[in-house]
Amino acid sequence: MLYPLKFKPRLKERIWGGHALLEKKGAQLGHVDKTKRYGESWDISCVKGDISVAANGMLKGNNLQELIEVYMGDLVGERVFEKFGLEFPLLIKTLDCNDVLSVQVHPDDALAAERHNSYGKTEMWYVTSCTPDAFLYLGFSKADITREEYLDAVSGGYLPELLNRVQVKAGDAFFIPAGMVHALGKGVEVVEIQQTSDVTYRIYDWDRVGADGKPRELHTALAVDAIDFERRPDECIRKCVPATNKSVEVVKCRYFTTNLLDVDGEVDKDYAPLDSFVIYMCTGGEVDLETDGGREHMADGDVVLIPAELNDVCIKGKARLLEIYVE
Repeated sequence: MLYPLKFKPRLKERIWGGHALLEKKGAQLGHVDKTKRYGESWDISCVKGDISVAANGMLKGNNLQELIEVYMGDLVGERVFEKFGLEFPLLIKTLDCNDVLSVQVHPDDALAAERHNSYGKTEMWYVTSCTPDAFLYLGFSKADITREEYLDAVSGGYLPELLNRVQVKAGDAFFIPAGMVHALGKGVEVVEIQQTSDVTYRIYDWDRVGADGKPRELHTALAVDAIDFERRPDECIRKCVPATNKSVEVVKCRYFTTNLLDVDGEVDKDYAPLDSFVIYMCTGGEVDLETDGGREHMADGDVVLIPAELNDVCIKGKARLLEIYVE
């Protein structure tokens, strides 16, 4: 029988990153260059070249694609395996934004398939911590911006003037469908749940230069056809009030469902009707997960995948979890 699986994080050096991920993920990594600035931890990934490797139990050392090939629907769920095969459908990340990110947009499934032979990128953010003045950019500040106005702003270097700026605090959540222009601001740490895709169109980068001393590449021509000019930012802000020992829906879309689960004491979960893997992300506190396949401990920053064949999970302790699956 399968058991709760942990995977070795993959840290990504980013120009806007910091050192918080080294503190949060370092114990799981072994040797890592502590002089570098890391912006992303890819906690569960099936992106080519960045496939996660199991870090616990008898399957330690096997990568996620190998596990799906052997265990198929027992690991991911029969419907998920039928649809995605050996491609795990979600990319799970933790981000540390020590500086503002580039303004960007992602293509939808149709455009990504046509241009990149890839899935599109619909995603969500859950803010785990931030500075008091932290913010992000989400969509445009007015409803009727045209394609021509947008292109004029990009070429004129004043795109930020058209963007909708949102103040954030820990516990805020945002749904970012493909086509929504967005950027995380300085001083924000988030967990990110997204489709398995690494296609990003950068449309503004604050006049920064890369490690080679040259301005970073922009994707203006590619991005303009990907932008959904009709999508309003208020559609993407998710208000969620946690309830002790109950799952509270944060985002539900065709690609994933994410719930907030505040555990205090003991919670029994029955996933028999679901036919999907379940991912837990711990954003604070500590819990033990007990299943027929074994027991696993979770603390802040830990990510655990519960295989689809494990229907019953008992969670003991006190922690805030994100509960993620595919319906």
